[in-house]
Formats: sequence, structure tokens, C-alpha cells
Amino acid sequence: MLDLHFVRENFDQVREKLSTRNFDPALLEDFQKLDGERRALIRERDELNAASNRISKEVGALMREGKKEEAEGKKAESRQIGEQIKGIETKLNELEEGFNAILQRIPNLPHESVPLGKDEAANAEVRRWGTPRDFAAEGFTPKDHVDIGTALGILDTERATKVTGARFAVLSGLGARLERSLISFMLDLHTREHGYREMLPPFMVNTDSLFGTGQLPKFEADLFKVRFERDYYLVPTAEVPLTNLHRDEILNESDLTLNYTAYTPCFRSEAGSYGRDVRGLIRQHQFDKVELVKITKPEDSYEALEEMTRNAERVLQLLELPYRTVALSTGDMGFSAAKTYDIEVWLPSQNTYREISSCSNCEAFQARRAQMRFKRDGKSKTEFVHTLNGSGLAVGRTWLAILENYQQADGTVKVPSALVPYLGVEVISATA
Repeated sequence: MLDLHFVRENFDQVREKLSTRNFDPALLEDFQKLDGERRALIRERDELNAASNRISKEVGALMREGKKEEAEGKKAESRQIGEQIKGIETKLNELEEGFNAILQRIPNLPHESVPLGKDEAANAEVRRWGTPRDFAAEGFTPKDHVDIGTALGILDTERATKVTGARFAVLSGLGARLERSLISFMLDLHTREHGYREMLPPFMVNTDSLFGTGQLPKFEADLFKVRFERDYYLVPTAEVPLTNLHRDEILNESDLTLNYTAYTPCFRSEAGSYGRDVRGLIRQHQFDKVELVKITKPEDSYEALEEMTRNAERVLQLLELPYRTVALSTGDMGFSAAKTYDIEVWLPSQNTYREISSCSNCEAFQARRAQMRFKRDGKSKTEFVHTLNGSGLAVGRTWLAILENYQQADGTVKVPSALVPYLGVEVISATA
């Protein structure tokens, strides 16, 4: 959430920055209108309070002079002013609720380094790693992960649809073991080499947690609500519980930077996305992800974003999967982000790169919503921390990228050497 005073005092700058984010400017106009009404009411209240104080002094003077009848008239005038003040306070409370409702729906301001643009067409490629495999030179056309996994007997979408519904999958045999191996591989890498602390958070969260990271109230349609307990939702990402571990806390400067990683299943309704990526594992209602979260001092957050992005990229490098990293444009970033890098893995069946990780710096946006602050050594004043989150990686998309990039002409799939110790085999075949 943006700072109320910053928006008020830098209104034109905020409006200009948000104009690049596909943001409805009518909300800002509503903010300005409410702000004008609020200021007018505060002036009126202050004037009435001053009048009330003046009358109180007059009442005291009249009582000392023995002019009781006149004093009673002044008291009646004072009571009338008091009723006016109460009415104004009620209106001010209503306006404050309106302010908060607007602020809750205003996205974060983009960092000055973010490419300007309305959508993904304006994203800027930062770097590439690896060379996509030339299947034509090997004499065969690559299949997509659904055909590969189905033929190997490790992926079943039809039975998943029967058991639950569309956009779910059943992994079996080496398919299930591959998913589990990837989770362990990612967690080991991030804890042993990158210095993150492994956590196992709840897979359900409350409304305060979802508000803190920005999913509520704006994106409730994307969430799965648990019916028997109206305040609980299935986690859309481990970013939510990990970031909210320190909600309503004041941390010490010596505590920072905090580095957390966690595996969770993730649940998303994907509202509005129907018709896109309906085949296979690209866009599921339930998927596994290993998440990275950093909580830092403000001056450290952009260096932390670069480090987090490198940490996520390292997974793909060790798995020898070609990828590219892009800086998202102002119009393509998520609601809470001030700057985002997307890492996109190469998929042979689509002959293109597809997102497998998003790494974002939210600056103080989430911390302000969640009241996460810190105190510098020797100082009494508190400041908001900066929060960062990133996929390290989306496990299902890594799973399908391995099938597609490591497929062989005979229908088998070679296992990346980094995963062999986890999976226990070098080749996935229908008879394995």
C-alpha cells in the first residue's frame, strides 16, 4: 500500500507513474476528491473546536460574574457545537474508510529502472543462458510434455479430471519421483549454497495475511476459499505465509536481511485465463513451487533483487535448461511489485521461452500493509522494511521443461546429471 501522505503531497508524480501501469485514473480522482472533502471538514472541525473552547472560557467568566442565565445560553450553544463536531467526526471516519478502500486498490509505483510500456511487448531482455537444442539436426520433431508424459505412463490428466476436474494432473511412478526430486534439489541448493532458511508454513492462510501481501481485496477471484472456515484460503504462493511471518512486528537492524525458502503446493483459480494454456501443466489450479523471500533494509533491496534472481537462475543452470531473463515493463508487472524480473525457460514444443520464475522487489508496499518495521541500532524511530519474493522455481514447469528439453527420439527422457543422485536413474522410460 502506498503512503497516504506521499500520495497527497506528490499527487501529480503518483498519477504520472501510475499512468504507465494500466491503472484506472478514476480512482486517483476519487482520492483527490475525498481528500478535498476531508481537508474542508478538518478545517470546519478545528474552527468549531476553537469556538467551543472560546465559549467555555466565556461560560467560566459569566459564572464568576454571577450571570447564570447568560452562562446557560452559552452552554446550550456549546452543546450545539458539540453535536456538529460529532457529525463531522462521523463524516471524517467515513472518508477515512473511503481513503483506505482506494489505497488498497492502488498498485505500487514502478522503480525508475523499469521499462515503460503497456504490456509484455515492452519487456526488456536482460540476458540469455544456454543454447536451445537443435532437434532437426537430430532428425526428429520434439513432442510436448503431455504426449511425452502420457506415453511414458508418468502423467495422467484424464483421470485427474475424473477425480477433481479440469486443470489438475496425476503424476505417477518416475513422474511423481521427478517432482519430489526437483523439490528436494531446489531446497538443498537454496539452503546449502544460497543461505536461505528452509521453512514449512501452513498451506492455508487468513485474510490478514492475504491483505498484507496484496492478494486481497483486489484479487479475491483468483483465490480458493475454504468453505467451512470463511477466514481461511488455500495458499496461492508461499510468498504469503513467509512474508507474513513478521506481520505486525518490529525487527532489529541486526536481524536483516532475512532469507526464507519453502516448498508449498499453490492453488489458484486463474480467473480470466480460460482459453490460455489449457493443455498440460503450464497453467494448473494446483501446482508445486519452491519460493524465495527476502526481508531487507530499504538500501539493500535492489542488490537483494539481483541476488535472488541469480539464485533462481542457478537452478536452471545446474539443470542445463536454456533460459532468458527479462525485466517486466510497467504495464506487465504484478500489483505489489516495484520491479520484476521474469525468468523464462525454453520449451521446444512451443519454440519459445515461457515464464518459470518471477522475482520482485515490492519495496515498502507490502510492509506498509502488513505493518512490518525495523529499528536501526541506536535509533528509536522505526522504518518499514522492504520485501522481495521470487519463484525458485515453479516445480511443475521445471518438470515439463525437463521432459521437453531432454526427450530422445525413442520416447525416453534423459535425466539432468544434477538430478540423477535424487532420482536414482539416468533415463526415464516406459519400463523404468
